[in-house]
Amino acid sequence: MKEIIQKDFEIFLGPEILEKLSEILINKEYSKIFVLMDSNTHKQCWPILSPYLVNYETIVIPAGESNKTLQYAEFIWEKFQNSFADRKAVLLNLGGGVICDLGGFCAATYKRGIDFINIPTSLLAMVDASIGGKLGLDFKSVKNSIGLFQHPKYILINPFFLKTLPQEEIRNGLAEVCKHALIDDQSLFQKLAKKQEHDWENAGALIFQSLKIKATIVKKDPHEKGLRKGLNFGHTIGHAIESYSLTKDKHPLKHGEAIAIGMICEAYLSNHLLGLSKNDLKEISQYFMQRFPKYAEKLSYNLLEDYLKNDKKNDAGQINFTLLKKIGKTKLDMHCSEELIQASLEFYSQL
Repeated sequence: MKEIIQKDFEIFLGPEILEKLSEILINKEYSKIFVLMDSNTHKQCWPILSPYLVNYETIVIPAGESNKTLQYAEFIWEKFQNSFADRKAVLLNLGGGVICDLGGFCAATYKRGIDFINIPTSLLAMVDASIGGKLGLDFKSVKNSIGLFQHPKYILINPFFLKTLPQEEIRNGLAEVCKHALIDDQSLFQKLAKKQEHDWENAGALIFQSLKIKATIVKKDPHEKGLRKGLNFGHTIGHAIESYSLTKDKHPLKHGEAIAIGMICEAYLSNHLLGLSKNDLKEISQYFMQRFPKYAEKLSYNLLEDYLKNDKKNDAGQINFTLLKKIGKTKLDMHCSEELIQASLEFYSQL
């Protein structure tokens, strides 16, 4: 079992993590144990976890980003309150990014904070959403516009859960694995680029390499005052596209699909503003175009303007970007013209 021990949280990765969970719960002597799941993880993952627990209460919400809302936060708080949960209760978040974000937010705000433990079941959650203490809700279709920072006590990762996922969910997480490589580790990006498919169930070393990049950055800058902004590469345009798709599309883009488009567009901005080489831009674009479906909607600045201007990373009314000097090296707090953003969207549409 691989471990990352930090001041505010501990990460364990390996097939023994459910035994580790039992040990933690016994030692901590929590007054109540709640397990938050969505309809998918309740069906696919709960049967794997449940034999390791006793004296618990389950909370199940519908699956999907569209449910990361105040309505479901209230639903979860009501479950806590109806069960007379005190500050010694604990919430286990069994699921992907939505469950980790929403569950963590509800735990961190209930009675000014109860412990929560993330048990990510998607690749996206294993390498990104479960780590870093960013908790939040979507509000009025704007991604993560209500939230706070609070770390889980533990993050328990078992790649076995990836067996329960459809291929599109694996692809969803691949975008964040690649983002970590693009901002910090050129050799990891080259390793990813050489393979069209990965055996993720047996890719514990690759998952660990990716999550270690994020954990190291978070440790140095827990509240995103500087270095941690590097993790936002692809997310300014990507989040705007994701929010647009959530409101307009019958089958909205998944987070990783939107962020993949965002990384292509922001690599284009990097080429124009920071001199990212044409070869790096080509490699990044080809990587995502070969692995992700192309979005059929013709994107424009006008379509995304409101979402871009509401992005939580903005500063003094300016749209804020993290861009690449080269693969593995970022520059923070970049700004650009509306015309260049439009050109980046056109670049994507012409690929």
